[in-house]
Amino acid sequence: MADLGARERAALPDSAFAYVDAKGTRRLPIHDEAHVRNALARFNRVLFDDEAARDRARSRLLRAAKRYGIMPVGFIDGQLRPRLPTGQLTLLFSDLVDSTGHIAALGERYGPMLAAVRRTLRSAVRRAGGAEVDARADEYFAVFTSAASALEAAVSVQRSMAVASWADGRPVALRIGLHTGRPTLSAGAYVGIAVSTGARICARAEGGQVLLSRSVRTALGEDAATGLRPLGAHRLRGIPDEIELFEANPKR
Repeated sequence: MADLGARERAALPDSAFAYVDAKGTRRLPIHDEAHVRNALARFNRVLFDDEAARDRARSRLLRAAKRYGIMPVGFIDGQLRPRLPTGQLTLLFSDLVDSTGHIAALGERYGPMLAAVRRTLRSAVRRAGGAEVDARADEYFAVFTSAASALEAAVSVQRSMAVASWADGRPVALRIGLHTGRPTLSAGAYVGIAVSTGARICARAEGGQVLLSRSVRTALGEDAATGLRPLGAHRLRGIPDEIELFEANPKR
């Protein structure tokens, strides 16, 4: 595939790209067969503004593939929805603190703010080798085969959130919870007590916090767990056993 030079790229219309982000940056050129094939391979590496933007880009790309007679075998499952891992996993849950207050104060500007928060999450998760499971309203769920990678992503997110500038100078914060377990993968979704526990740990966290369970600390090993602050055992709603919690310091 020939490289697309700056002058040639500038001459192409927006319709020659599968995705144009909110800032007007054009990504995933689809003006010829070679670039469509390249876009199919690279689609899952792109950080989209939101799920609606992702869906629009997917539709454009699939239409382009059809136009050039390309059969995107495995694309939907293998590229857009990568196969989720199984076995022992560390689950990362996050949600936005005071989302209702943000919606009331920002109105139509809430959407772009939430999109920026999601970009921060997705960037950190992908850099750390995690897999996004779900992004719904102000909640986010990802899984990792490595507890250390999950903690790395969580800390990176909180650091980025702490230094970001937000609309009207508003304080925007995420709570993050981590739990290691063996959830069951069924019909593309995880179910089981591990999922419920991870979500409850997230709900217990305050804005800017990363809380994790004893199972995560154990999976980290002694060296990686250095610096975690023990918070004692806690009763979490709907979870039968007490869960020992620890706090990670995002500044470490």
